[in-house]
Amino acid sequence: MRHAAPALLAYLAVRGTGLLVLTVWAHRRHHGVWPLLATRWDADWYLGIADHGYAHELGTAYNANNLAFFPLHPLLVRAVATVTPGSRASTGLALAVLASLAAAWGVFAVGDRLYGRRAGVLLTVLWAALPVGMVQWMGYTESLFTALAAWSLYSALTGRLLTAAWLAALAGLTRPTGVAVAAAVTVAALLALRRRPSPRTFAAVLIAPLGWCGYVGWVGLRVGRWDGYFAVQRLWHNEWDGGRETLRVIRQLLGRDPTPELFLVLVTFIVIASVVLFGVGVWDRQPAVLLVFAGVLLVIVLGSGGVYFPRARFLLPAFPLLLPLALRLSRASRRRRTAAVVVAVAGSAYWGAYMALVWAKAP
Repeated sequence: MRHAAPALLAYLAVRGTGLLVLTVWAHRRHHGVWPLLATRWDADWYLGIADHGYAHELGTAYNANNLAFFPLHPLLVRAVATVTPGSRASTGLALAVLASLAAAWGVFAVGDRLYGRRAGVLLTVLWAALPVGMVQWMGYTESLFTALAAWSLYSALTGRLLTAAWLAALAGLTRPTGVAVAAAVTVAALLALRRRPSPRTFAAVLIAPLGWCGYVGWVGLRVGRWDGYFAVQRLWHNEWDGGRETLRVIRQLLGRDPTPELFLVLVTFIVIASVVLFGVGVWDRQPAVLLVFAGVLLVIVLGSGGVYFPRARFLLPAFPLLLPLALRLSRASRRRRTAAVVVAVAGSAYWGAYMALVWAKAP
């Protein structure tokens, strides 16, 4: 904890700045902050699952089946809310904030392991200062998922493959993109098996995908068809198309729309920057476990034919994409480093408030 303290304090400072800007902006618009963070959009779906459980059948209504949402977060909300005071909405928000601190620590641990303490702190600051970083302190699953992913990847980097596998299994119960963590840990375990076979390493290969496969299988049994989960996703207009819809929207926004929506332009910039940063990570020869995680996550998010505007949020857990920036900033002069951090924090504070108060749809 002492070694990670600068990163955690910096994380709190960045996110506290964003919360302050949101609070002032919301006050001027006569809007409460707590409902924005605890009860809107996906947070409301998770609270509904915590209160009433999952649907029992597939149905035919679009954007209405809660089986699309993975179970770990609502189960934690239900369990913790039964033994603590306050509403389940408050519990969900508190869990997200606590998970964000665990995530920040894990992000720092990975950066510190690879490139040293300064790079680890900068990686944590950059992750906190993402334009959609406000989601980290909302009743969403991004913070919990990032915490599980970061510590799973760190465990794999340090040779604790069985621990990595169990954390990957939990990540697979948290978000659909948990399959990216499972893939990364599985690849790390298979590479370790080539070097030195052992029962524990083989067990890691089997355990890592259990969470994701278990929930997808359970949904199939619940709705009575083998492709039940994917049928639910189709009802949410979220089918795999190899990236055609993503490319269509990007071309529309950048080449044909004379007045594109500002938030969608931001999402497009993040999508393009993520692909470029992945390429830089490959050039930097990042460890395979990180490249597989970031690569699979990119393929899932960019290859989906679903709605476009949440893509930046879906990419928020892909913190290894920020490693090239953290490494280069750690080697830059103090003046340039400070200027870059100030710009990133200010931008994150503005975009977080804009996303919550101006953008009319989900983050």
